[in-house]
Amino acid sequence: MKQSVHFLRQHGVILDNGLTDAEISKVEGTFGFRFPPDLRELLQHALPVSPGFPNWRDEPESSLKDRLAGPVDGICFDVVHNDFWMEEWGSKPPDTPTALYIVRQAIAKVPVLIPIFSHRYIPDEPHLAGNPIFSVHQTDIVYYGKNLTHYLANEFSTNDERRFPDYADVCKIRFWSQLVEDWFS
Repeated sequence: MKQSVHFLRQHGVILDNGLTDAEISKVEGTFGFRFPPDLRELLQHALPVSPGFPNWRDEPESSLKDRLAGPVDGICFDVVHNDFWMEEWGSKPPDTPTALYIVRQAIAKVPVLIPIFSHRYIPDEPHLAGNPIFSVHQTDIVYYGKNLTHYLANEFSTNDERRFPDYADVCKIRFWSQLVEDWFS
């Protein structure tokens, strides 16, 4: 993790003291997820506080809730405005409130996407190190890193240096990986 922290500092990311065990527990209890071990280790070593990063210590709870709601809100936007609907949700109801209710109920059962930076997210399941990082903009969802370290290298490198993961090398995540792979099929 020291290498990731060094890399972030090198690229001008402002870092604060890492979160304590009590702060981690408070965040997880408040928002109903568990940080994957690799993200937890990073956040306990040093907390990125530059613009675009969620400040798990000092950012208002309402702002953090908005960040967490971003992926679901984006999918709902596409359901309403871009005729997006997944087959496993059944037949799409003709009225928008019912359709959105079905979508929100379905997504409440899948892994939570935890914001890392801007519109990049890591799933809370499986609760293991090495989960992929997703770039999420509505239903335009791609893998941006095969794990946290790979992601940080991609995010803070020049376009010529970025290396996006091969799908075969990425841990598959319930629901979210299906959206990535459906997008390209």
